[in-house]
Amino acid sequence: MSHITSVFSQGHKALIAYITVGYPSIEDTLKVVPFLASSGCDIVELGIPFSDPLADGATIQKASFYALENGVTPQLCLNTAKELSQKIEIPLVFMTYFNPVFSYGLQEFCGACASSGVSGLIIPDLPPEEGSELETITQRQGLDLIYLLAPTSTKERIELIAQKSRGFIYLVSVTGVTGARDRLPTDLEVFVNRVKQIAKQPLCVGFGISTSEQARRVVRIADGVIVGSRIIQLIETDDNFMSTIGNFIKELRQALDETSREER
Repeated sequence: MSHITSVFSQGHKALIAYITVGYPSIEDTLKVVPFLASSGCDIVELGIPFSDPLADGATIQKASFYALENGVTPQLCLNTAKELSQKIEIPLVFMTYFNPVFSYGLQEFCGACASSGVSGLIIPDLPPEEGSELETITQRQGLDLIYLLAPTSTKERIELIAQKSRGFIYLVSVTGVTGARDRLPTDLEVFVNRVKQIAKQPLCVGFGISTSEQARRVVRIADGVIVGSRIIQLIETDDNFMSTIGNFIKELRQALDETSREER
């Protein structure tokens, strides 16, 4: 059982948070991630800033641009992950795009991830048909390569990712990019149930989740919830963002735990 898979043991509902490494500063990243862990997060996604983040909406794009302007590189992200892994026990996952990984070198990057205490990779622009080499390397390094599924995914695509994804499967709640939304799609349950009929891995839903009520709805049908843009917004708009983020995460944690108890 991998470090990521162990999060979901005994029906635990996972709360996964995303932040962009280096936004607003590396020092803030080093403070926020342990705070997220102590406030109730089970996994933290560390976004490696990239110049062309196709899957990300305006909020995360802006944070990524700001971090790049501040000189944040993949190597600095690796160094930051290593420092964080010595402070917290929950899994860290890099969310990045294929180009930075390819430029670093697949073998070299995965080896550096393992040495830095990273447990997995999410690469939105890596199609499963082209992921075999990286799958082999990540497995050799003890990393989980996590694939994404969109609501438009065919049965064949779901079957393929169910064969390949490790740790969990990332379900994209909407067709489009990341970003906090007022409401989730009405057919979200239909999508999740389609995947459930095929996949055995834990299913975690992301893109658009920004309230405890939305999180509650998600974990009634899935194994975890992923929240990113709302956290970045709180960092961006509130000078006292540590306190605000802490309250937000605790609300989400309470919603997940209450829903889990209701199901027992």
